[in-house]
Amino acid sequence: MIKLFWKIWDFWFKLPDKLRFLLVGGFNATVQYLLYVCFLFFGGEEKYQRALILSWIISSLSSFATQKIFVFCTKGKPFEWLKEYAKCVGVWVVSYTINAVILGALVNFADMNAYLAQIVAVTCTTITSYILFKYFAFKH
Repeated sequence: MIKLFWKIWDFWFKLPDKLRFLLVGGFNATVQYLLYVCFLFFGGEEKYQRALILSWIISSLSSFATQKIFVFCTKGKPFEWLKEYAKCVGVWVVSYTINAVILGALVNFADMNAYLAQIVAVTCTTITSYILFKYFAFKH
């Protein structure tokens, strides 16, 4: 069993970081979206911006850990982790702002359903997030 684990581990880290980012980012986006849907469902569809910020705050911890460990493979002392986390917060602020603007525009001006609009908005922020994570937050 342990041998299988290490084979999978080795295989994973032979994948290009862009592919790992898409896979891990897909996982993180799914977690964030499920949180968003839960907050939207229980809070009401008109509270979509509140649902968005709550889901982003909660999913950010999972995102930091998975991006750091499984995509960009950065190591370091606790102080360096805090520095990376602070940079990630900057990336999330940019991504959140882009997401919130797109979501608001789709819901208010395109009259799109808030559930579908969030899927479109997250898709639009993916490339920006990858670039900012790779060349700013987790830069070696």
